Amino acid sequence: MNLTSVAGAGPACTCALTSDTDHDQVRSRGASGSWEDWRLVMAVDQELDVRHSAERLLDERAAVQRTIFDHVAIGTRTLADGWQLFGGLLGGTWVYGGDSPGYWWGQLRFGAGPKIELLTPVSGADGAFLERFLASRGPGPHHFTFIVADLRQTLSDVRANGIEPVGVDMSNDAWKEAFLHPRDAHGVVIQLAEQSATPELAPPADLPEPGPASAFERVEHHVTDISGATKLFTRLLDAELITPAGSKTPHVAELTWTNGARLRLVGPAADAAGPTAPASNARTHLHFTRVNAQLSPDDASRAAQLARRLGTSVHLHGA
Repeated sequence: MNLTSVAGAGPACTCALTSDTDHDQVRSRGASGSWEDWRLVMAVDQELDVRHSAERLLDERAAVQRTIFDHVAIGTRTLADGWQLFGGLLGGTWVYGGDSPGYWWGQLRFGAGPKIELLTPVSGADGAFLERFLASRGPGPHHFTFIVADLRQTLSDVRANGIEPVGVDMSNDAWKEAFLHPRDAHGVVIQLAEQSATPELAPPADLPEPGPASAFERVEHHVTDISGATKLFTRLLDAELITPAGSKTPHVAELTWTNGARLRLVGPAADAAGPTAPASNARTHLHFTRVNAQLSPDDASRAAQLARRLGTSVHLHGA
């Protein structure tokens, strides 16, 4: 996500409101039916919306004290496949989205865990990165995004650990970002972002009504260096290692964040052992569990078909 439009101030209202009670009183005046009174009501509504939006943004900004694993971004040319899978079948609900130079993005949240973001290219040179990705690899997971409290400090820590971030952009106060290259981030692009505002945009017309709620239980990511990957996520990205000491699977690391997101790192020795090996050659696997309902055989078959078209390994538990 590259935040280019956020909630902002609307037309100025000449009447300063000090409480929602003041707003109700002004609306009562509008009931008289005069045009001037209704103009005043509309201006007051706009001011109150802006104020409430600002309060929400301040709450969200204050909530990020430690880095969180915010979302997994999936690149695709066919957004409808993603909406059907993650919304219609797995119960994802619209968060926000919009146009960025060269691509369009939108996010869904679930009963628990990180969000899913869908990316699709549109015209423009700024979308070349996504065009290259889709041309060379086809649709599939593109990056993991971590929201940080202070991007400058995070980048300082990253560099102190011998990693040089790329694509650093501090020009937008609402959304500052940088990236870690897959060679430094154990096979996946990592986006680091400092977010101080969120857009409030309507969901796309082809997003279906959400299906029964699901939890985004965990992301499973296969790496060649389990020790190095664990250090990256715990030391620089505030993950908590929850793998019990003396675990019988030392080549598997279970990580969690304060927002409930979970990441399972799987090393090559665990892959060779068999029990944790994936059913495909994909490096990243997404695990979902229906909260209060079972997937029917038809829904499970449809989910598998959509996941294949998205180039994404999706594991459905309790289905």
